Amino acid sequence: MKRVVAFKSFLFFLVGVAVAIALFRFWQGLGATTALTDLTPWGFWIGFDVMGGVALAAGGFVVAATVYIFHLDKYHAIVRPAVLTAFLGYLAVIVGLLFDLGLPWHIFNMIVFWNPHSPLFEVGWCVMLYTGVLGLEFAPTVLEMAKHPTLSRVYGFLKKATLPLVLLGIMLSTLHQSSLGSLILIMPHRLHALWYTPILPILFFVSAIGLGIMMVTVESLLSSWLYEQKPEMPQLKGLTKAAAWVLWIYTAIKLVDLGVRGELGTLFAFSFESNLFLFEFLLSAIIPATLLSIPAVRASFGWMATAAGMGVIGFVMNRVDVGGVGMIGTTGTRYVPAWTEIAVSLGIVAGFALIYFFVAERFNLFHAGPMKAERFRFTLPDIDPSTATVRPDPYWGGSVRYSLLFVVGCAVAVAMLPDSAFSGNALKQDPVTAPGFGERMILDGNRTGEAVLFEHAKHVDREGGQASCATCHHLVRPGEQATGCAHCHRDMMVPTSIFDHDMHADRLEAGPGCTVCHASVDDAKDLAHSKPCLDCHTGMAVKGSRIKLESAPRIGYAKGYADAMHGLCVKCHEERALDPKVGKPVLGQCASCHAGKAPVLDPMKPDQRIPSVAEGSESGSLR
Repeated sequence: MKRVVAFKSFLFFLVGVAVAIALFRFWQGLGATTALTDLTPWGFWIGFDVMGGVALAAGGFVVAATVYIFHLDKYHAIVRPAVLTAFLGYLAVIVGLLFDLGLPWHIFNMIVFWNPHSPLFEVGWCVMLYTGVLGLEFAPTVLEMAKHPTLSRVYGFLKKATLPLVLLGIMLSTLHQSSLGSLILIMPHRLHALWYTPILPILFFVSAIGLGIMMVTVESLLSSWLYEQKPEMPQLKGLTKAAAWVLWIYTAIKLVDLGVRGELGTLFAFSFESNLFLFEFLLSAIIPATLLSIPAVRASFGWMATAAGMGVIGFVMNRVDVGGVGMIGTTGTRYVPAWTEIAVSLGIVAGFALIYFFVAERFNLFHAGPMKAERFRFTLPDIDPSTATVRPDPYWGGSVRYSLLFVVGCAVAVAMLPDSAFSGNALKQDPVTAPGFGERMILDGNRTGEAVLFEHAKHVDREGGQASCATCHHLVRPGEQATGCAHCHRDMMVPTSIFDHDMHADRLEAGPGCTVCHASVDDAKDLAHSKPCLDCHTGMAVKGSRIKLESAPRIGYAKGYADAMHGLCVKCHEERALDPKVGKPVLGQCASCHAGKAPVLDPMKPDQRIPSVAEGSESGSLR
């Protein structure tokens, strides 16, 4: 029992860390607690929590189909753990999605505002419905111990409805496992060719079956080890043998697809993407399939755990790569998740793992009945009469131990949080040297989907280095040298206020401090009757900027992002189009930026050339 106590203690610590970060995430927003940007709006939470989480939970429908559809009753002993793992997995996906949504309460919009043309609409509805089905499938495990007559009747009804529920679950899971691949099909120019394929829905579905089996194997082996129980090796041998066949089928489909699309040679290009793809392919399919094809491996606890664990890690990598990492070559970014993103994901997993242990210790999750519950005692430790010393009790403390570790986790997280989490500002990065941002940016100011790939680094060099930042960055925030456009131009089309009145009132002490900005007591206290901001913030306006502040010296509102970008870029392009030395007379035309498609770039080679306007685009663009 020491194993499960130690493991739970660690899980409570992780939950404490995640809860502390969650408070700041929902209080101060995504930018203050993540490394996500407009260039990389999909990060670790989408790749791991959502796309990876859905695939990890596939074991529920696979094992249920094995027992109730194919009538392989010898696997009945692992149906309940598999269904519980799937149920908790889908709940974890929903919680993870709440973290990633900028406005979490909008998660219910798809229930009210239907868009049946969207793959995400289908995925969302299937996930919601399948989560409900899994809850109904697992409910008999809880209700069978109920004494109330009404609950007993509900238990009987659900037991009779097992087969229809399993059929519905298989249908829903098949739909959304494959539709996650369909969701990626709408981004052909963002995802690298090694991952992008028209048969992504098929690959997602097949890999989910293999991953689901391996996840059930890992969960079963880990539970037996923690609770010091005999593992269900006869059932797991058969499951892992089936997993080997599924992985070989997946490998064959993948290789044939690469060959048909002419991408086999890309495997050995020794680029960032090719190296990552090979590592993922070996870890997720080829090595586990080879190991699990060997009977001796399937008969060994350690080797089986190793092979299944590699497959789980490899396919999670696949979902993360498809969901984000495989797209960074398009923009030249180098997204690295903030530690807070990883901590939240681990905390979500830890929280639902604790729920799994709670169920395992109190209900008939396994055929042998509830796992041996922890014997926490809240009395003083026993005294050894022979030595008159206190005999340590490994189970002393119980909820006290776990509560303490939870609080310690919260404290550690708060101590390590960046200043942005407290101030509400985005994670601070140098706009010139930050990975990705300083080299290339995606601009989609008018939200047409034709996003321009802007080569920031080359513009900086062309204008004279970092000393030229003032040319475009006409206003800067305190402590910064070149504030990004989106910090002030927050809305794409509508002007937005950039003045934080509450913050100024707090610092200046509302009441007596009001006269600092509102000098006349007779006039209305509004923007029109306030002191010009630049009278105090003398360093905010950058000297030598192309952008001149409007006649009103008060800075209250910033233009919409689209107007700001066009006003900045188009004027300069029109001037350069008239310069014979530049030699690009069409530079001022819309098509010089909004044309063609963005080239696929290697993020490890920032000096790659972008097609010139004569070849179709001045700076490259996305469609």
